[in-house]
Amino acid sequence: MGFLSERSRFAINPLEEDDAIAEALERKGKEIIKLNRGDPAVYFPTPQYIKEAYIEAIRESKTHYTETRGAKELVDAVMGRYRRLYGLDLNEDDVVVTAGVSEALYMLNSALIDRNDRAIVFKPYYTQYIPYIGLAGGREYLLDYKENEGWGIDIDELDRHVRRLKHKARVKYVLLTNPNNPTGTVLSRKTLEGIVDLANEHKLLLISDEIYDEIVYNGARFTSIAQVAKGVPYVILNGASKNFDATGFRIGFAVVPGRDALSKELKAKLADFASVRVSANAPAQYALAEGLNNVVEHNRAIRYMVGEIEDRVNFAVKLLNENTSLSTVRPRGAYYIFPKIDLKGLHFKSDKEFVDSLLKSRYVQITRGSGFGTPGHIRIVSLPPKETLGEAITKLNEFCRRKR
Repeated sequence: MGFLSERSRFAINPLEEDDAIAEALERKGKEIIKLNRGDPAVYFPTPQYIKEAYIEAIRESKTHYTETRGAKELVDAVMGRYRRLYGLDLNEDDVVVTAGVSEALYMLNSALIDRNDRAIVFKPYYTQYIPYIGLAGGREYLLDYKENEGWGIDIDELDRHVRRLKHKARVKYVLLTNPNNPTGTVLSRKTLEGIVDLANEHKLLLISDEIYDEIVYNGARFTSIAQVAKGVPYVILNGASKNFDATGFRIGFAVVPGRDALSKELKAKLADFASVRVSANAPAQYALAEGLNNVVEHNRAIRYMVGEIEDRVNFAVKLLNENTSLSTVRPRGAYYIFPKIDLKGLHFKSDKEFVDSLLKSRYVQITRGSGFGTPGHIRIVSLPPKETLGEAITKLNEFCRRKR
């Protein structure tokens, strides 16, 4: 690596790797349909009452540093949300406000991972999980979601791997994403209870990324790890980006509810990391506090957004099912579709070659599944209006017919 650090090689984001190709095509006058980034605020404007709270915070000169763990107003609002939705009683020191879930991941891995420690991650995974483990000097241990079982988790398989791995390395945590990015899976309560039982048996920390916990549909019912994790230490990650449709605010939070020794030590160290970075975005914290507290306005906004997402996802899946070169599991949460590609039948060597060729010839930008740890798939973001989705997927289907 020369002058740069060895760990700098982990600073890669597959979600942005084709942006240069897309930008070059746009400079040539091509119009690109972008189904590659999960940014709801592009298609569903951040609710007005949240924007007004942001503006009001600026007018009231709330532009100075907040408490390092987070503004008291936001910490209190987070506590209220988890009591209201999941019956979870929190103390103020159970909550640390972060610059999005990404900073929470950085803090957690920095606090937990030493060189060669292991973290169990299921694939396909959200792209940012792996770099933060590597930056901390650790190594991911990858297990598969089961595509033929609706992207579920095999508890017995997880148990076998944990037993085998514990003889070779220190396992610091098991990471869940529920609802899942990129598959749109919502884990069942029974599955979560099985994972909790296993974690209790093996004394494992659970980290549950629940950033999409209110974006569920198609008959799904979401269960938070807080509702089933009796006895086991756990962390919940959440924030403003998805449920509150404010990705650019860059406000998230980590919740560590446990009273056990590990949880106490972890939340104290997260507070230390928060003090090192001084403060998260102040006006955005007060705006999210209003988002959490104004239940009437939030419920109105989230009902509309989820209804639209469900309609768009199901519309897109119906069109994709016409494509014999793809096989698709219907999502029940978030807003992603993760089809499997018949690469051999289409004469492509890799999903990256498929994605690049689609972009250059049909001007549709999606993301390769191998960037999420699962080669031979593509991720499609179903946020745009149905007219745009229909045009993009029609182009994708025609592309596959011609290649076959």
